Amino acid sequence: MEMIRIVDGTYKIRGVDTDISGNEFPMVRGFTVGANGGYITVDATENPEFPNRNIKIKMDSAEGYETVSGGKTPARVESDEEIIERMRKQFGVLTDMTKAAKKGAVKAMIVSGPPGVGKSHGVEVVLGKHALLSDIAGAEKKYEVVKGSMSALGLYVKLYNFADKDNVIVFDDCDDIFEDVLSLNILKAALDSKKKRTISWNTDSHKLRAEGIPDSFTFKGSAIFITNTKFDGNKSKKLAPHLQALESRCHYLDLAIDSERDKMLRIKQIMSDGMLDEYDFSEEVKEEIFEFIDMNKKKLRELSLRTVLKAADLVQAFPDNWEDFATSTLMRK
Repeated sequence: MEMIRIVDGTYKIRGVDTDISGNEFPMVRGFTVGANGGYITVDATENPEFPNRNIKIKMDSAEGYETVSGGKTPARVESDEEIIERMRKQFGVLTDMTKAAKKGAVKAMIVSGPPGVGKSHGVEVVLGKHALLSDIAGAEKKYEVVKGSMSALGLYVKLYNFADKDNVIVFDDCDDIFEDVLSLNILKAALDSKKKRTISWNTDSHKLRAEGIPDSFTFKGSAIFITNTKFDGNKSKKLAPHLQALESRCHYLDLAIDSERDKMLRIKQIMSDGMLDEYDFSEEVKEEIFEFIDMNKKKLRELSLRTVLKAADLVQAFPDNWEDFATSTLMRK
């Protein structure tokens, strides 16, 4: 972590803005402009004169601190703006690939990334617009989002129900199907590179007979898999070859929001884009929510967009002391 020295900055000590020029800290976050002016965030845990946590030091500009001399020249690090732009492009790719899947141009896609960064939302917004047009036209809904556990037979039935061209089936956190060889074989058949993708069920089934589902059909739809785990990280000798075969049939989009810094910048981006507009909060209150998340990011149960919404709910329910409730419910003990 880069060491910096304060040249011109203040920190509130016992309610008074106190000049702390000359103090050195590990840098956590560079100069940022918030609702209450400019500041940097540093790690004060090794300095007994300050709280045992990250703190914000107020200053007028980035010239209020300097890098401590010595040590190796650090490798170039992406700026906040570059990371936000990178994430915007990745989610733009997700939007365009989902549109292509709806048109049948993309038959399969795996979307990987940590929980609570907007993977599912990005896909459902695109497909939801198509569903709205279908409702207006009185046509059948041509997509479904499947969540939770699913058996191999249930997977076969679901693929049959959405087998037509222009249909899309989204498997959202259905990781059970990636841990079952029979389910993986069904998916490999559904997403085969051959022009005709035939899926067969070669075991007698009362369920299929009762529902009038044939033991073989051609799948012409598209599939999107949304997962929190790195799809290529499975080390099982039994499953790995099947997963590799499935991955080879799919476009793989890793949203690459892995670091704490990336997650905070994603939160900043989505909040700036109007994430909390429905709450009718002032800009100052939105800034307070962001600062709470930022200051406590290492202690939160989950650093995600969901946590921001939980904090916003608490502000709405307990406007005078919401931070007390957030500390009790959103943070690890």
